[in-house]
Amino acid sequence: MEDNHIYQFSLLNALMDGVSETGITARKLVQKGNQGVGTFALMRGELVMLDKKVYQLQAGGNVQEVDPDAQIPFAVSTMFVPQQTTDIELKDKNGIDEALNAFNDHARNLFMTYRITGHFDYLKCRTVRGQEYKGQSLSELGKSQSVEVYEDVDGTIIGFRTPKNWQGFGVAGEHLHFLQADHKAGGHVLEVRARKVSIGMALASNVHVELPTTEDFNAATLVTDDAGVKDVEGSA
Repeated sequence: MEDNHIYQFSLLNALMDGVSETGITARKLVQKGNQGVGTFALMRGELVMLDKKVYQLQAGGNVQEVDPDAQIPFAVSTMFVPQQTTDIELKDKNGIDEALNAFNDHARNLFMTYRITGHFDYLKCRTVRGQEYKGQSLSELGKSQSVEVYEDVDGTIIGFRTPKNWQGFGVAGEHLHFLQADHKAGGHVLEVRARKVSIGMALASNVHVELPTTEDFNAATLVTDDAGVKDVEGSA
């Protein structure tokens, strides 16, 4: 992958339709970049890739580095090379958008990638527990998701900002996953506060998409449920 090009496997709409039994391997994903987010087979936990290592963020906040053959039904990755790095305060999650807009305020319809590192005063994160039956949707899983709060922790947030008109392809707006510095906790970020953290940012105008060829994917309706996505992803 070229620097700051985005690779995506499958569609968020497929997860919303419960299509998550198989996918690409972690071995393949690390060939597509040095950082990324996603989920694992049967939507068992959240995925974060940091410096070409793939971690499973599990319900309850536990973390494990995955086997190279682990199945990934949905992921977004990039060979991240920051085009600008700056220190920011995050009074809330909106502070990320403000930093991205300050970096480039003419990119509303383009993708952004970023990495935030440092000390976080507060994080509220969720992890999905995994499907209980074939075809169970992400929106239904979100009703029983595991939610953890972390205070005064060091770590890294990997994130992507997707244009609003791409909702369903991915998560429109901010999609960010946190990994604690000691790799003992993490999750999909719902809320965040920090007095001073470093954010590296890059503009991405090249998107490479690989779609599944399974019967489940081709049988799915893939109709965007905007309200459902915002509810489960915390992107309202």
